[in-house]
Amino acid sequence: MLGRPISYITPFTLLDYPHKSACILWYAGCNMRCDYCYNPEVVLGKGTISFEEVLIFLKKRIGLLEGVVFSGGECLLHKTIVAQIRAIKELGFHIKIDTNGSKPDLIAQLLEEKLVDYVALDFKALEDQYQRVTHSDLFSSFETTLQLLLHSHVPFEVRTTYHSELVSADQVKLMLHYLECNGYTGTYYLQAYRNQSETLAELPYSHPIPFQKLQEATSINLVCR
Repeated sequence: MLGRPISYITPFTLLDYPHKSACILWYAGCNMRCDYCYNPEVVLGKGTISFEEVLIFLKKRIGLLEGVVFSGGECLLHKTIVAQIRAIKELGFHIKIDTNGSKPDLIAQLLEEKLVDYVALDFKALEDQYQRVTHSDLFSSFETTLQLLLHSHVPFEVRTTYHSELVSADQVKLMLHYLECNGYTGTYYLQAYRNQSETLAELPYSHPIPFQKLQEATSINLVCR
């Protein structure tokens, strides 16, 4: 497991893994280029931390942390990611994956081997807007990943970054309807774009999420954060 795939480590969080204390491993690289992305240094840069260094870090925190969050970028792009997840799982940690859904084959493997305990799935946009938002053609992969999770017993959440000029309130209503039609009954998190943040692209001002109107339009548990 040579190389340095990880950009940095967040050593402690109570926010990123529901009901568990955890650390976050930020893997370098991504196969999408979302204009609102807050991690340009992770998406465009190279890793600085080896997996061997991660294991040394984690072995010192056995009994202190409950979980490890694999994030990015897109952590599932890395060739040895399954072996890395397996090694950390064997240390006794719960595993959460943050993913854009572009690697359903790996999600299927992780589910089959019972290597993942929680998933956060990014729902970037519906198919007709997906290229515009992500600069990629990976909507069908997202759909496959969603179906895998819907038919698994692993808890997962769906989340969308809201920028009023990229993903409008009307589009979010359609996305909510899409999730309802596919039988999703979990929590849907809307993450408000933070104006004046450093992102992959310069974007116009984003207006606040019309949360009340969106909440009234769905039976899904909708949460803004």
